[in-house]
Amino acid sequence: MENKTTISVCKNCQKDFVIEPDDFGFYERIGVPAPQLCPECRMQRRLAFNNLLSLHKRPCDLCGEDSISLFAPNARYKVYCPKCWWSDDWDPFEYGKDFDFSRPFFEQFDELLHEVPLLGLSLDYPSNINSPYNNECGPLKNCYLLFYGVECEETATGFYLVQAKNLLDTSLAMWSQWCYDCRNIAKNNRCIGVENTTESIDCAFLRNCRNCQNCFGSANLKNKKFVFFNEQLTKNEYETRIANYDLGSYAGYKKAKADAKTHWAKYPPKPIWMDFSVNCTGNYIFDSKNCQECYEVVGAEDGKYLSMITSGPVKNAYDITGWGENMTLCYECSGVGENVSDMLFCFESGINAHHCQYSKLSTGGAYHFGCVSIKKGEYCIFNKRYSREEYERLVAKIKIQMTNDKEYGEFFPMAISPHPYNETLANEFFPRGIEAEGEKRTYNITMRASELPDHISDVTPLILKNVIECGECGKGYRIIQMELDFLKQMNLPLPRRCPFCRIKEKFRAWVKQMRLVSRACRKCAAEFKTPYTNEEYPNILCIECWKREYA
Repeated sequence: MENKTTISVCKNCQKDFVIEPDDFGFYERIGVPAPQLCPECRMQRRLAFNNLLSLHKRPCDLCGEDSISLFAPNARYKVYCPKCWWSDDWDPFEYGKDFDFSRPFFEQFDELLHEVPLLGLSLDYPSNINSPYNNECGPLKNCYLLFYGVECEETATGFYLVQAKNLLDTSLAMWSQWCYDCRNIAKNNRCIGVENTTESIDCAFLRNCRNCQNCFGSANLKNKKFVFFNEQLTKNEYETRIANYDLGSYAGYKKAKADAKTHWAKYPPKPIWMDFSVNCTGNYIFDSKNCQECYEVVGAEDGKYLSMITSGPVKNAYDITGWGENMTLCYECSGVGENVSDMLFCFESGINAHHCQYSKLSTGGAYHFGCVSIKKGEYCIFNKRYSREEYERLVAKIKIQMTNDKEYGEFFPMAISPHPYNETLANEFFPRGIEAEGEKRTYNITMRASELPDHISDVTPLILKNVIECGECGKGYRIIQMELDFLKQMNLPLPRRCPFCRIKEKFRAWVKQMRLVSRACRKCAAEFKTPYTNEEYPNILCIECWKREYA
């Protein structure tokens, strides 16, 4: 174990990066060499295997029925719909093969990846009820177009949702219900257009607020009632003021949102979100301890380079992008979780799995090396079963070859990702200038967004039969019954953009929150990290000064 900080040079981007003594201790504990790629290049590799938002229509290669899939119709993989993939109608061990020591590991794994059936949408199908058009989700009930959602019900068009009920056009939300057009919220009820706001009820267009009720168009509030654009009012005064905004009208909603954003700019944003956490660095870290360079993490301890961890506990884990939920001693994984341990270099795996390496879709079981779509089973290499003794002997030999070939100790190379780079999360964080276009489709447009009724009260059920041209991308979209019922009940206007444009707006704001820049506090001049640039918010405070003034 190294006992001093080491400066290494990334073999990909040639930038220097730091390996701390504790890092060497972790690598030694899990039996892997120190990385030769910097943290960002490692993250890029993992994200290049995650297609979250680009959906296609293609027939299932088992039942033959058309289904929504992460794979384009011309992608040369065997793809099963979730119902078929989770069924017992096929056997992944039929694709087992011997490892060929005359060829590189990744070359052989790529071949296996093209032969074994893959899961068309990353859904926990057995636990989902009436929720087919979602991805990286489960369990769900009556949900539509959710991406990265856990335990959601009656919720539509959102990204990164945990225990959400009756949410629409809302992303990065936990333990909330009856909210619309919100981002970065927790424990809210009946809120509209709020950002970075928690534990609030019956509020609209708030930013950086906590425990508020009946507040409108304000920023940096705590424990307040009847505040209108940061002005304290009586109940009657407040109700008179908000009556000037008719949020059921599209024009009225746009004006209220624009007025609020203009008002927010007068107040410095909370520079970082890190609640109930000790000795952590990064952003949006909650209930965690000793976590460095982590983003969107809940319930982690002794971790580094973690992101998108929806729930803990997560202990002693490095370089994990996505999931969590009782995880320990895992490294360099994407989309792995639910009662897992000792998972190394795996993607889209978990659910009571442990001691798996270089595998995709290992769900349950243990001791998988280089496997694809194994559901249960132990001591498997390239989908072939072995005795424990033979497995251990072969894995040790394969690791030696991979080390000699400079393959072992790193995540899969991006070249063998089953998804085009421009359809993956990697292109959002590390763009190459090519937008994901998706499948070319012709839309039978029956109405332009500009032709929609301004007020929700003027909308009839006939709207459900129309194909509306998105006011942003020009693609066709429909209003679904659940969406219409929600908007009617909440007195909110019909959307003028398709679901994907609405989701991606919040998604890209989230991506920006994952990158921090150095700033100096306006009051105390202390240097600190925040996602807000000087161009966006020249008036900025460090977290200590912000708390003294607003918390």
